[in-house]
Amino acid sequence: MGSTAEVTTQRPAPVAGAWLHGVVRNIEPAALAMIVGMDGGPVRAVPAAGLIAVVSAAPLNEYGEDSLRRNLEDLVWLERAARAHHAVVETLARRGPVAPARLATVHSGDDGVAASLAARRAELVATLDRLTGRGEWGVKGYLVPGAASVNAEAASAGGVGTAYLRRRRAQLTAREEHQQVASAAADAVHAALCDVAVAGRRHAPQDRRLSGAPTPMVLNGAYLVDVTELSRFTDLLGQLGGRHPGVRLELTGPWPAYSFVADRPDPDGAVGESR
Repeated sequence: MGSTAEVTTQRPAPVAGAWLHGVVRNIEPAALAMIVGMDGGPVRAVPAAGLIAVVSAAPLNEYGEDSLRRNLEDLVWLERAARAHHAVVETLARRGPVAPARLATVHSGDDGVAASLAARRAELVATLDRLTGRGEWGVKGYLVPGAASVNAEAASAGGVGTAYLRRRRAQLTAREEHQQVASAAADAVHAALCDVAVAGRRHAPQDRRLSGAPTPMVLNGAYLVDVTELSRFTDLLGQLGGRHPGVRLELTGPWPAYSFVADRPDPDGAVGESR
């Protein structure tokens, strides 16, 4: 009686990588166990040089350089990854200062993460010191629609066609002037808020499809504010809204200090990252 040997083909286990979320000074293991990472499991700590990198498991068959490049072109995948990454950073920020990593920074292993922490320790410590006791707040300013006044006599002179052209020209001129006034108001608001904040940055205004607002955005500011100065900052924002009625101001936050980490902790030797 013959026998047939069973041949089992085993696929090699995916090489473990590490998706970097951010760097902190310390965090309790119990807290990490409650934070869901990129793979649905808890994040973990990679300690080195007196700092802690918080990472998720990132198998390189999905998060390696070539795979990651393809995934970053998939908007559904990208949105899901961005939300998961931000959720971890936001949770860390509620517990203390965190230097957030750039989206999709992946290391081939924990050793590379630890080596980077050691190499960049002075820079990262300075960043965490700067963020301690401070939060990032966003201020968005939206154009308030203004009615364009048109001189009725000028609009009616010269017949219906001429009146229409003059009225249309007057409307366009009024709209342009209104936008210029709003832009100047946004400049003034930003300068005033920077006087109270530790630092301020202006990002490019968001498109209406992204902001969801019915009118154009004229200010997209981020401000690093001391906790002790927050009341003064918000009071000033209210006053500025009254001084500049042509711009509707909206306060958001607090956020992790993405805008004030000049060079986010993207470890040297990362196998893939979004730029």
